[in-house]
This record gives sequence, C-alpha cells and structure tokens, in this order.
Amino acid sequence: MSHRPVEPRLPQPYGTMTAQELDAEVAKFDRPFIADQSRPMTRSEAARERRARRKRGRPRIGKGAQRVLITIERGLLRDTDKYARSSGLSRSQVIARGLRGVLAGAA
Repeated sequence: MSHRPVEPRLPQPYGTMTAQELDAEVAKFDRPFIADQSRPMTRSEAARERRARRKRGRPRIGKGAQRVLITIERGLLRDTDKYARSSGLSRSQVIARGLRGVLAGAA
C-alpha cells in the first residue's frame, strides 16, 4: 500500500495522512451532539461560569469612569504615550495623575 498524502497543503499531520487515516481521524467529529449526554453544572461550576462570563474592562475606581473627548497637541500626546509605556501605565492613568497633581497644587 502506498502512503500518498491526501493533500500536502493541509497542516501537519493531516497533510501527510492517507485518505483512510484521515477518515479515521475525523470520524470523532461525526458523533451525535454530546450535550444530550451531559449533566447539570454543580454550584461551583455555575459560579465559575458566571465569573468567566462577567464583563471585563477597566476596574472601577472611585465613582467609575466617564469618557471625555479632548484635544491634545500631538507632541505632548506622543511624550505622554512614551512616558506611559516606560512607566507601565495607561495613557488614562498618566493623564489622571497629572490632573490630580494640578488640582492638589490649586488647593
């Protein structure tokens, strides 16, 4: 029996299989819907599922966040982004720190 690949352009190892080997490998995907054979989730599994589905995003700090549209000179924004990257901060964190500093100095 010759070992001629089905389709050499398929990703390995499928591209090196014969037609019979490939049929045997993909037969597992032809099984009926397995949800019919499942069981209800336990309380801990349901809690883990809820945590996984919970919306992610910016953590709530203080009273939450408000989006604002502002205009910043390009060079200043470039310097801000460079500082943020080197400090491991986000652009928003750098701007918030700057605003807090200005407001603290004004008090």
